[in-house]
Amino acid sequence: MTPARTPLIAGNWKMNTTPAEARRLASDVIHAVGDPAGVDVAVCPPFVSLHAVAEALRGSAIALGAQNLYPAPSGAYTGEISPTMLQNLCRYVIIGHSERRAYFMESDEFINDKVRAALEHGLTPILCVGESLEQREAGRATDILRAQTTAGIAHIDDVAPIVIAYEPVWAIGTGVAATPDDAREGISVIRETIADARGHGAAESVRILYGGSMNPQNVESLLAQPGVDGGLIGGASLNAEQFASLVRAAAQQG
Repeated sequence: MTPARTPLIAGNWKMNTTPAEARRLASDVIHAVGDPAGVDVAVCPPFVSLHAVAEALRGSAIALGAQNLYPAPSGAYTGEISPTMLQNLCRYVIIGHSERRAYFMESDEFINDKVRAALEHGLTPILCVGESLEQREAGRATDILRAQTTAGIAHIDDVAPIVIAYEPVWAIGTGVAATPDDAREGISVIRETIADARGHGAAESVRILYGGSMNPQNVESLLAQPGVDGGLIGGASLNAEQFASLVRAAAQQG
């Protein structure tokens, strides 16, 4: 891992926890994680729990993230959350998760609008890219990763603030993680794509996470791969002790 890239372990709680449950989980995470050195840590609860979790995290080393945003600053977009609503509350925002792409038909162009809106409002986007099982079996994994990455960073001069999460869709929520070689190869494609578009220096500045069923059993082998700068954690982030074990592993690898 390039020394300039601090590892990041970010928990995506998805559509889980009530505000009261989220506050308790955040408190448990603080207790389990402590004050980690050499690794950044974030949790991303549902929108309704952001304020409760922000209060719980106050004074801790753990940052707050949102799970999505709408790219307009305000307007008649019933049910949506704008970057201006998040900018003084969150540090991170997940954008382009495979579930958003699949269930809500979000296009590469719309995802790029969100990435640019996040950056314009001082938020750090965690841009998710990844291939489906069908695309992988058809030999299109590299093309998909290159296309999604290229579109995601379009019209952005300084890509250094962006975090990218490689999330092979076939490994999300299935309990089947990519092998360390799979993770390394996918992340290598993403970094090479950034280098082609913005130069080697820019590519080396971007943190790239692995995001697909990372857990305490496979975390060390995944983080040991060159270019893997942490993880976007789903199921394991709902268990404070499991999440903390991933943070400790990242701190040791860093």
